[in-house]
Amino acid sequence: MGVHHIARSALAGLGLAALLATGAAAQTKIGFTLDRGFDGPAAPFLLALDKGYYKAEGLNVAIDALRPPDEPIARVASGLYEMGVADINALIKYRDANPKQPVKAVFIVYNRPPYAVIGRKSRGTASPKDLEGKRLGAPAADPAYAVWPIFAKTSGIDAAKVEIVNVGLAVRVPMLAAGQVDAVTGLSFASYVDLKDGGVPADDIVLMNMADYGVELYGTAVIVNSKFAAEHPDAVKGFLRAVLKGIKETVRQPAAAIETVFKRSGGGSKALELERLMIAIRQDIVTPEVKANGYGGIDTARFSRAVDQLALAYTFKNAKPKPDDIFDSAYLPPPEQRRFR
Repeated sequence: MGVHHIARSALAGLGLAALLATGAAAQTKIGFTLDRGFDGPAAPFLLALDKGYYKAEGLNVAIDALRPPDEPIARVASGLYEMGVADINALIKYRDANPKQPVKAVFIVYNRPPYAVIGRKSRGTASPKDLEGKRLGAPAADPAYAVWPIFAKTSGIDAAKVEIVNVGLAVRVPMLAAGQVDAVTGLSFASYVDLKDGGVPADDIVLMNMADYGVELYGTAVIVNSKFAAEHPDAVKGFLRAVLKGIKETVRQPAAAIETVFKRSGGGSKALELERLMIAIRQDIVTPEVKANGYGGIDTARFSRAVDQLALAYTFKNAKPKPDDIFDSAYLPPPEQRRFR
């Protein structure tokens, strides 16, 4: 073998090594925090990871479950995580209290919030008005309870006639099952499923989704650290494309998608987590607005009305935010990709 051939081979090898190194460097790292543990509704994000959708976008994504006392918005605002998923109403309040914190929503996951009141027919709570004269178990830290003043107004409840019982998050469902309270606030896919799993007959459970009674708030959204987004706009866009694929595939095949959750859940019931996911899809993800306008975006008029409603339950320290103050649509996939079908 000649000297020139050896030199060319060496250079080719160095070129290949440089190419591989460049490819590895192109993998932008994103730490993503959930707002819950690894349960059914986390399926779209985990599916996108397991199917390689993030990797195909040049991203190295690590997904962490939420464990108290951490909170997803603070995690992302601090830069500890680049992106996450969080309740957009909590984000609105967080930004009002911390206007300089670099965090915004970039993709709506739950077009409707999963906030609900769960009652029992045997306790005489079959409709919102039935709550008058009853005991409502409502944990102070419950996001659904935070919306209670809005729900009371939009559903015509005289809130003064409802006895609010401040109960712990872990005991509200057992207390309702035992008849110690007549209804509880909670998330539809959590408290309702837990109550049924706890032995209460399904035909005795009444699920009152607040969105069915005039509550116009949006639900959970993908959030991003604004500094990271400004420095890596293509990474954020790629992440949302991957999430969109994960959502669409989860909606089409939820039973297959739940496998991505179950292998991380450390046991439990696959059927239970599938039911949680199905409720989230049916009530919060695939809504008439999503079918008409596609996934991920907001209707600015509705968003403004939602902020006005939020003012019924939260006293703003600053001026009420405009949609652009909270939601940045610049990273969304184009409308044709976000169509429901």
